[in-house]
Amino acid sequence: MDVYAIIETGGKQYRVSPGERLKVEKLQASPGQEVVFDRVLAVGTEDGPVFGNPYLAQATVSAQVLSTGKARKVLVFKQKPRKGYRRLKGHRQPYTEVLIKEIKAGGS
Repeated sequence: MDVYAIIETGGKQYRVSPGERLKVEKLQASPGQEVVFDRVLAVGTEDGPVFGNPYLAQATVSAQVLSTGKARKVLVFKQKPRKGYRRLKGHRQPYTEVLIKEIKAGGS
């Protein structure tokens, strides 16, 4: 069985495993830098899953920042019928791509 963790970052939850590449909400880190996610909700090991309440105390997930960028453009279109009102806006959400290095489920 593969070791995995469920982490929370940027208001979203992700299921991660070592060696996995992941695009998360933009982090204040430069490429090549190491980041540690300490908001770990659950860790799955060979013995079974361990859940936090809401987070596990000493569990961390370390990752390396690979790159930063912007996602594909999302178009927002508004229109009101028979009034001639039309608005088109675009938005590109910034992201940070990370490589999950290690999952530590210490002390739980």
